[in-house]
Amino acid sequence: MIKYIFVSGGVVSGLGKGITAASLGRLLKARGYAVTMQKFDPYFNIDPGTMNPTQHGEVFVTDDGTETDLDLGHYERFIDESLDKNSNVTSGKIYWSVLNKERHGDYGGGTVQVIPHVTNEIKSRFFRSDDQEESRIAIIEIGGTAGDIESQPFFEAIRQFRHEVGHKNAIMIHVTLIPYLRASQEMKTKPTQASVRELMRMGILPDILVCRTEYPLTKSIREKIALFCNVPASHVIENTDAEYLYEVPLYMEQEHLAEVALKCLDLPCPEPDLEDWRQMVYALRHPEKEAEIAIVGKYTQLHDSYLSVVEALKHGGIANHAEVKLRWVDSEQIERDGAEALLSGADGILIPGGFGNRGTEGMIQAASYARKNHVPFLGICLGMQMAVTAFARDVMGFEDANSAELDPSTTHPVIDLMPEQRGVENLGGTLRLGAWPCVLAEDSMAMRLYGEKEISERHRHRYEVNNDYRDAFTAAGLCWSGTSPDGNIVEMMELPEEKFYLGTQGHPELKSRPNRAHPLFAGLIRAACDYASSR
Repeated sequence: MIKYIFVSGGVVSGLGKGITAASLGRLLKARGYAVTMQKFDPYFNIDPGTMNPTQHGEVFVTDDGTETDLDLGHYERFIDESLDKNSNVTSGKIYWSVLNKERHGDYGGGTVQVIPHVTNEIKSRFFRSDDQEESRIAIIEIGGTAGDIESQPFFEAIRQFRHEVGHKNAIMIHVTLIPYLRASQEMKTKPTQASVRELMRMGILPDILVCRTEYPLTKSIREKIALFCNVPASHVIENTDAEYLYEVPLYMEQEHLAEVALKCLDLPCPEPDLEDWRQMVYALRHPEKEAEIAIVGKYTQLHDSYLSVVEALKHGGIANHAEVKLRWVDSEQIERDGAEALLSGADGILIPGGFGNRGTEGMIQAASYARKNHVPFLGICLGMQMAVTAFARDVMGFEDANSAELDPSTTHPVIDLMPEQRGVENLGGTLRLGAWPCVLAEDSMAMRLYGEKEISERHRHRYEVNNDYRDAFTAAGLCWSGTSPDGNIVEMMELPEEKFYLGTQGHPELKSRPNRAHPLFAGLIRAACDYASSR
């Protein structure tokens, strides 16, 4: 009942395997197929939760509390499905499971080897439907590139799996590069040929080649690739650079990617319903106004560290027919040069999540600047905590107010460790993770934005607002606009006298969609556009 599409990459990393896979998922869903997606990563971390964002980009969190690769964010945004713990598998998870089984005696005293024990463990993680009546297509991306030592067990598992289920039930799409040499003004196919030969050495013949290229592929180049790589010329798919990320599915539709994939899987190919997606792309390409948002963070040297935030801001712009311009501001630079010098002229300010005390004083200054100058403001996770800290210092007179995480010696720990986190030693997988319910205050801005009283957002944090200070904040004019159902955890704050000044302990960016912007981001961009027009 399940068909499998494996997506691999060759030549170099960063070719856009994830976007190719996600675009195909959108095209298949537009044809009425049920689609799910997985990412298999060859690194030995159990998950990316303990990685520095500047190394691997943001950590994307699923509803069930799994810390995953950022590609899962693309998957969810494109196919509009909530993924789970089964959607991101690493070598660390595979080997951890194999070693635990060996210690438990599950292998009956036999020698434990890559083949068959590791490859069997990998195959067992390929998507399995809980509902045997449901027909579904599983799109599975393999991280890294063909030829990487650490990826070899995954490719061997795919080879075995395709042999077991039949090639009509499991196909391989290989994403590769066609470089253009400016000196000779030629497009070169040798890197693609070499990458395909690497796959063939592992016993895998790709069914479809998606070729990343700066320039359109000529008929002769397609035929040359087809000849040397053993695929029909119609299975050589051009993937040129797109101006906007969300245009890629439409380009892939023009190249008949879904049609070719369904033919390989021996499935019918009905006409797709892409009208909603086309309207969204049209709104993205034809803005009627603009707003500049300053993102004040500590990982600004790698923008992928805040990938979902950036995409959610774009979604907010689409919803408001506005072009969102980004101003990246290093919070440590604010500490050196001051908020006025770096934030003046911005139409909105956003402070995203993060960990550790580096740059947090700059974030506090940014939150103060937004409040004092009535600039629309959104604080996310650590960003909300810094806004609370700024309010405590500026309005309540608690000069050394801080988070106990950042300054354990503070006499006013307005942000403190969650009680259930005390005594936790391991860093990985121990945060408050996943989707948690929240009840919004009546007549609050948050409730007006969401349009409902009970909501759910995904979380990733260890610290929270210290309940000992909640009444003092309320007396000073701050509104706790969202709490956990039992009232014990502050989930959202806002300043009622400001047109838009709001913080959330959750990560709303993780649930935003290009054709259905998250209400907080749509609200921020709307307020920023109003602020821009009023100046």
